[in-house]
Amino acid sequence: MNPFSSGTRLRDMIRAIRACKTAAEERAVIRKECASIRAAISDNDQTFRHRNLAKLMFIHMLGYPTHFGQMECLKLIAAPGFAEKRIGYLGLMLLLDERQEVLMLVTNSLKQDLNQNNQHIVGLALCALGNICSADMARDLAPEVEKLLQFRDPNIRKKAALCSIRIIKKVPDLADNFVDPVVSLLKEKHHGVLLTGIQLCTDLCKVNEEALEYFRKKCTEGLVRSLKDVVNSPYVPEYDISGIADPFLHIRLLRVLRILGHGDADASDCMSDILAQVATKTESHKNAGNAILYECVGTIMSVEDNGGLRVLAINILGRFLSNRDNNIRYVALNMLMKAIAVDAQAVQRHRATILECVKDLDASIRKRALELVYLLVNESNVKPLMKELVDYLEVSDQGFKGDLTAKICSIVEKFSPDKIWYIDQMLKVLSEAGNFVKASVWHALVVVITNASNLQGYSVRSLYRAIQISRDQETLIRVAVWCIGEYGDMLVNNIEMLDIEEPITVTESDAVDVVEIAIKNHSLNLTTRAMCLIALLKLSSRFPSCSQRIKEIIAQYKGSLLLELQQRSVEFNSIIGKHKNIRSALVERMPVLDEATYNGRRARSASAAVSTSLEFASNLSNGVIARTDVAPLVDLLDMGADEPVPPCSSGGNFLLDLIDVDMPSSSSQSDVLLDLLSAWSPPPQKGSPTTDIILLNQDDKPSVNALDILSSSMVPSGEAKPTGPYMMDLLDVFGPNPATPEESGPTFPPIVAYESSALTIIFNFSKRPENPQMTDIEAMFTNKSSDVYTDFVFQAAVPKVNA
Repeated sequence: MNPFSSGTRLRDMIRAIRACKTAAEERAVIRKECASIRAAISDNDQTFRHRNLAKLMFIHMLGYPTHFGQMECLKLIAAPGFAEKRIGYLGLMLLLDERQEVLMLVTNSLKQDLNQNNQHIVGLALCALGNICSADMARDLAPEVEKLLQFRDPNIRKKAALCSIRIIKKVPDLADNFVDPVVSLLKEKHHGVLLTGIQLCTDLCKVNEEALEYFRKKCTEGLVRSLKDVVNSPYVPEYDISGIADPFLHIRLLRVLRILGHGDADASDCMSDILAQVATKTESHKNAGNAILYECVGTIMSVEDNGGLRVLAINILGRFLSNRDNNIRYVALNMLMKAIAVDAQAVQRHRATILECVKDLDASIRKRALELVYLLVNESNVKPLMKELVDYLEVSDQGFKGDLTAKICSIVEKFSPDKIWYIDQMLKVLSEAGNFVKASVWHALVVVITNASNLQGYSVRSLYRAIQISRDQETLIRVAVWCIGEYGDMLVNNIEMLDIEEPITVTESDAVDVVEIAIKNHSLNLTTRAMCLIALLKLSSRFPSCSQRIKEIIAQYKGSLLLELQQRSVEFNSIIGKHKNIRSALVERMPVLDEATYNGRRARSASAAVSTSLEFASNLSNGVIARTDVAPLVDLLDMGADEPVPPCSSGGNFLLDLIDVDMPSSSSQSDVLLDLLSAWSPPPQKGSPTTDIILLNQDDKPSVNALDILSSSMVPSGEAKPTGPYMMDLLDVFGPNPATPEESGPTFPPIVAYESSALTIIFNFSKRPENPQMTDIEAMFTNKSSDVYTDFVFQAAVPKVNA
């Protein structure tokens, strides 16, 4: 016989496939066999039809296409014999699903088989219908299935109940038809029928509220009796598993009682005794017993209030946490997270055991236990819990430190009893896992330190001690460098020493050493090293004796390959060398940041933050930030407040406060940010206060405009001060531009907007003295070609900004 003919036995085909050594050989065998089967289908070969369909099912399970054999399933189902129908229905369930249109052809055959007297054929039809039933088939065949719920054979009733579950899921409107038959199923003594009947009852309760109320009134007591019978039943070998009688039926009964008791006090009272009995009598040394106890705990937590039962249930979960099986501990942690909302005090009794689970070797258990600990923390237990978590942070593995650090920081910020405790805990976290701390967390720490004026000295000394030990934690270095730059004098002079502190001796050179070591650490990123340069600039004013050394350190980065460091080095050296008279004002301590406003800003979602940025951008007009009565705080740490803040000496503009310069109020047209960035400054308005903020001396010499603050090129005493605005470079890189007549306004260099071999477009800019916020743009078009252009249209795309 040809090994690949339609007469080949299934086992021979399987043996040939398994003998293939490569995927190509396997595809060749499958291809030849499929060709043989297609030929047999074309010849309408009925002799080996069932064998060919069996082969197709095996080929389908290997992942090869078998759609060409779908109609063979229908032909076998229509055959009169049981053997053909068995293969036909099996092929129907494997090769087809409810989305196939060909299923419409099998509905009539199913209806005939459901009405057969042969219970085996009826069972085949119910199995197929329960697996691939579509909504249309459910509507057509629901009456037949409903009648079979009363069939004489328990196996058929069981299959009919399972098929009914599929039908009501596909068509919930048919649920009312199955309510009455289910009541009779719940009185069955046969465990298989009772099990499927309970599942059908559960699904009916989920899809139909009227059915739920009906079962509460009619079936609650009967289900409680059934559970009592199962719990107290004698040993039956047929249903016994590990010494427990039918744990599957136990679990199904507990789940349906959970649904019936939820939100109904009477039903809950009816089942309270049996729930207590299950909780106390079930053996917990076997896996089957633990499964029953877990479902019992879930039912107790779902039914109406019964304090004694809930304490018993949570104690069971506490025992689960001591189990060696990781699965049992994991599900116990999951259930305890739900139980906190019901009885948090009872869960608190198992706090020590839960903390031990945080240190478990299993990553899933550690993570779930940490989430549970986070929910357990409150004002009364935050200190002992934090001590345990921080101690574990020191020995935890790197993969878990990220999650643990995030939770610890969140707990400290949420439940901190006082600021000194908050600072201490955050320093411990930064020392142990600073690389895992998010930027928003250490920003918040800086905000707290700036607001705690009595703890600033303590904070900088604590940070100095910490950075001596942990030099590999970048976030710790950032906070320490920032605080040393701000409060270096407190560190050196031991200002505001607390009773709990140990004396420490730090010289000015020691403080500079810390920052120098940090900036020379090439493993730190650009932001950290830039912060070090800022700290050195501030220390040059705090420590005059170290000013020359600091200047030399900063000068080393004039040739840095990192543009940011190079630029800062050039600018800061200019400040230290040429602007000593204003350096102390420039590097004054940062203003106190509004803590409540910052915390409110952190609480906003990312989308709100983006929206805020867009609103801020919408206030820009020609690149100029419009002055308002109160300007948002702008600083290097992005700790700005979106909400109004109290007015300050500069009329609400924190840009002036950052350099601690008292500037009289100017007109609303003036813009200080432009002054600091060397942009054009509008002339003073008549009758308005002057914008001059620093005098050369107390004599009647000309005053220096805000543009001149950082410039060494002052207006010579013998010359008249220009009346119009002029451009001044921030750090003397460029000299002052010659003044232009006031009536013509300032001039700007032209820009080539477009250039090609045929056309050039140049933009010229000018400002009006009476309205410096507005810029006039003149476009000049030059035709470079010999062609003549007519009807020339110029269009410019402008980004849309919401006003």
